[in-house]
Amino acid sequence: MLTILVFILILGLLIFVHELGHFLAARILGVAVEEFGFGFPPRLWGFRRKKTIYSLNWIPLGGFVRLKGENDQSQDPESFSAQKAWKRLVILVSGVTMNVVLAAVIFAFGFRLGLPSDISAGVPPGGKVRNPQVQIIEIRPDSPAAKFGMQVGDVLLKIGQTPIDSIAAAQRAAKVIGENSVSVEFSRSGQVLSGQVVLQNLPELNQPGLGVSLVHSGLVSFPWWQAIWQGCQTAIRALGMIVAAFAQIIKDLLFEQRVTVDVAGPVGIAMLTGQVARLGFIYLLQFAALLSLNLALINILPVPALDGGRVLFLLLEKIRGKPISQTLEAKIHNTGFVILLLLIMMVTFRDIWKLEVIKSLWSKIF
Repeated sequence: MLTILVFILILGLLIFVHELGHFLAARILGVAVEEFGFGFPPRLWGFRRKKTIYSLNWIPLGGFVRLKGENDQSQDPESFSAQKAWKRLVILVSGVTMNVVLAAVIFAFGFRLGLPSDISAGVPPGGKVRNPQVQIIEIRPDSPAAKFGMQVGDVLLKIGQTPIDSIAAAQRAAKVIGENSVSVEFSRSGQVLSGQVVLQNLPELNQPGLGVSLVHSGLVSFPWWQAIWQGCQTAIRALGMIVAAFAQIIKDLLFEQRVTVDVAGPVGIAMLTGQVARLGFIYLLQFAALLSLNLALINILPVPALDGGRVLFLLLEKIRGKPISQTLEAKIHNTGFVILLLLIMMVTFRDIWKLEVIKSLWSKIF
């Protein structure tokens, strides 16, 4: 229940901020807003102020903005369709822009409190590190760590009698011990665990080891003026990584007819939200910022029914010198919306099928 609640709150915030961007841009540029809704209909409550209905709706998954003249060719001075192309472009991309800004703000707030960061190469001047630790970020199949039951996220504390305060310390300890049995101590969700593990030779390192990838991380904080700059830098870097990952997905689909990375739908993201929430508030902040950037990228894609699709039609209008038929554009957007819903349903079904409780129930029935 907590997982669902946290997921709804985060997703609702991200979509609300996205729609707030459209709303503010429209108001600033003189476009009438007929309704600004939090959540999706049916309507629970609302009031009218200065020609705009502000509504609270029953389905709390984000919000929407209904602009005057958005779906017709009205030439009313306050309608969306009567505006110059640059104004319509600003309104269309303002939602995506707000999601990127929100991510930067969240990262900045996180860096003021202390954000989990890789400290292997040190930290920028002015940064302070708390709770440094060596954490497992990947476990190779059939490795000593996998056989023992270690998990991604576990924090290495000791190998033998050697305290692990850096990746180099872990490698040195494993090299000294060789391919022998050794006591390994680690923590998981605050609980200290230990046991005997037989190390094995790792060809890529040319020495024995647990068969894991490690990161030396800590909570890095900055004074508020530096936190703002670090937040902006981190948002830009993270967006670049997300774009690169998405480009790899497209490349795999086009040239290899397969997807080499795991793609999650609403159910998968909800489950992941619950896992991150259990790590703590600061990790949830980081996750929300990354989700905001993902939402920005998805919405700017040139796909019908998304902001990027509407931008594409605007560019076609400028190239042709006249707008595309409103009826044709509406049909294309509606078709795109149906296809998107089908894709979401397919990914959601796959996410549900991954749940252990569903697998167990299916095996009992059949």
